[in-house]
Amino acid sequence: MKRALSLLAALALPTFAAAAAETWEIDPVHTSTSFSVKHLVITTVRGVFGKTTGTARIDDQDPARSSVEATVDASTIDTRVPQRDGDLKSPNFLDVQKYPTITFRSTKVRPAGKGKLKLTGDVTLHGVTRPVTFDVTGPTRAIQGPKGELRRAISASAKINRHDFGLDYSKAVEAGPVVGAIVDLQIDAELVKAAGRQ
Repeated sequence: MKRALSLLAALALPTFAAAAAETWEIDPVHTSTSFSVKHLVITTVRGVFGKTTGTARIDDQDPARSSVEATVDASTIDTRVPQRDGDLKSPNFLDVQKYPTITFRSTKVRPAGKGKLKLTGDVTLHGVTRPVTFDVTGPTRAIQGPKGELRRAISASAKINRHDFGLDYSKAVEAGPVVGAIVDLQIDAELVKAAGRQ
């Protein structure tokens, strides 16, 4: 009898672990997806995307069971200079008419120290999909929002080479390329507990 109970308990563990993951929705109003890239080698240009949506499945007991899917509206790019934004939206760079979104789908999550994670997944940008690993801080503990909803946050950063995604347009001056190859990405996402979902 004791052996049978032990066996039942062991079989129940995977179910319990799977049930521990909860679904959280990215709140686009309180989420920022930003980037920075070198201009003329000597200075840094920064910009943001105005809308990011998606979901995160978070398992606090076993982070490896967590996952993230996010979609960025490429047409909402904003560098505070309309002429430059128009160029970035054009076929010279993002070609937002043809490729209106930038997506991320995680493939692996692993702990990287207290409150830190390594989040690897497929980024699809400009019609090209490449694996990218983000350094993640969080998720924070859940807190109650002003309407009683539960909220938490994560912050993620990564570097990509734009040429890996077919973003090859550039001009050169004596000092080097007008637009640098390495782009720093930063996502600060606020998450809301998905109503009625585990």
